[in-house]
Amino acid sequence: MERKLFTALQGENAEKLNNSLSQQGFRRSQSVLYRPSCAECSACLSARIDVAAFTASRTQRRTSRANAHLRRRTTSPWATEDQYDLFRRYLDRRHSTGGMADMDVFEFAAMIEETPIRSRVVEYVDSSDNALTGVSLTDVLEDGLSMVYSFYAPDLPRQSLGTYMILDHIEIAREAGLPYVYLGYWVPGSQKMGYKSRFSGLEVYLGGAWQKMKNPEAYSADTHPLSNDPIAEQVANISLPDRRSS
Repeated sequence: MERKLFTALQGENAEKLNNSLSQQGFRRSQSVLYRPSCAECSACLSARIDVAAFTASRTQRRTSRANAHLRRRTTSPWATEDQYDLFRRYLDRRHSTGGMADMDVFEFAAMIEETPIRSRVVEYVDSSDNALTGVSLTDVLEDGLSMVYSFYAPDLPRQSLGTYMILDHIEIAREAGLPYVYLGYWVPGSQKMGYKSRFSGLEVYLGGAWQKMKNPEAYSADTHPLSNDPIAEQVANISLPDRRSS
């Protein structure tokens, strides 16, 4: 049984609250901030890349070269038909049985557009034919970039587009003087999440603090620190829809 602890993100202090709680492992979903608070484990660890500590591996440098033909285009958080078409192709191929599989165009628009803070849509376009190839909904925090949700053309596996988009966000953060790129949650032992642990400079939020990633295999599930808190348990029993989480 999955549980989440969450709070509304609204009012004149929304930006400040988002910055503060993002630094404590929370994630944004539209106008809500949430963090897993499961009774049995704390396997979901918030992850971020320390930009100053990051050095691209040989494979990652090869990925950058393979996608050199892509052009970055940054826009305001506004959903388009091209984005939704790409989103549907991505879900149908990669996550056809996931919690977001039945999202319609209106729910997609809400995911992109309903943001009370400074958010951007980062699009990646093929220079040869102007085809939309990748999209990231990205929040701009006081200490970094938070990749809220990303999707890309599923029929180009050799280009490693997901990895490339993270590499490009590291470059954006570096150019802007921002120290971190937030990647969402990393789950020890999860093959789908394994790509995150391959970035040098990775940190995970554990025990109330950010820690440099050790050997990924050294991490395992543990009892959540909020599990025995009666107030947190009452709040955490109210769950958010998974399909708007990343």
